[in-house]
Amino acid sequence: MRIGLVVDSPCDLPESYLQAHQISILPTTVRMGSAVLADYRNPEAALQFLQTHLAERGWEAESSPFSVEQIRDLFLGKLVIDYDFVFCLTITKTRSQIFDNAQQASFAILNEYKAPRAAAGNHSPFSLRVIDTQNLFAAQAIPAVEAVRLRAAGEGTPKIRARLENLALHTQGFLIPRDLNYMRERTRIRGDRSVSFLAAKLGTAFDIKPILHCNRGETGPVGKVKNFDAAAQKLFEHAVRRVERNELMTPTMCVSFGGELDELHALPGFDWLRQACAANNVEFFETVMSLTSMVNLGKGGLALGYAAETGKVEL
Repeated sequence: MRIGLVVDSPCDLPESYLQAHQISILPTTVRMGSAVLADYRNPEAALQFLQTHLAERGWEAESSPFSVEQIRDLFLGKLVIDYDFVFCLTITKTRSQIFDNAQQASFAILNEYKAPRAAAGNHSPFSLRVIDTQNLFAAQAIPAVEAVRLRAAGEGTPKIRARLENLALHTQGFLIPRDLNYMRERTRIRGDRSVSFLAAKLGTAFDIKPILHCNRGETGPVGKVKNFDAAAQKLFEHAVRRVERNELMTPTMCVSFGGELDELHALPGFDWLRQACAANNVEFFETVMSLTSMVNLGKGGLALGYAAETGKVEL
């Protein structure tokens, strides 16, 4: 059986990895004033947009997912021909319409796939499964990498589905925004009151950076640290402990950054985490954030993800 994998553009995996494993992208569209860019996870395009537009008034940018019709057309035009079963992994539905759009599109796809497959000389059934990763950005990458491993191992679709849905419950995502005022404006535009005006002003005045944690679609602060570099170091040290204690459910660690990777490499604790992963046979991914991720977290933001069973997380 030919199994295809689809992720949306906020899923922060390196472009080279996506291409090597033939992972298709559901893009989002980013608009800022008259500037419009389809986000296909191209790091050069994202950095150029960051430098020319996002650095100034990026909080005014708007990102919109593929519509139900666009998702339907993508599947019927290509994916139902190239594959027999497709897993579509999306950002948490609590933060985006992508899951709901893909779920709605799936009904039309399953009703209409026979004609394009028959035209390609294939009369066998086609099926798909839309999975809410219940996380975002670097953490979305964890189940995607696991899907690649399971497919390569020749596992059947029922086992892959069960594994991915269980893994989504235990994926731990972390975010550190560099600019709280930017985050407040973004959340205000989205109707989210998670960052108040007072918190943003006090955090900026005293250089306090929150460490945000996402699990099962819920996001909230688990730590507050003075200075961005110190916050990043604390998060990296936390991840190192999880690796060295052999607490990960999959041998995968993902980190993404809203800027040049040289800046990520210079953060205190980054090399320690990379070395800990290498010493413990944990595959380590680093990438420039997608444009969609950067628009929502802000320039210079940091995201990290892994899978592990955990109770309350405090940093």
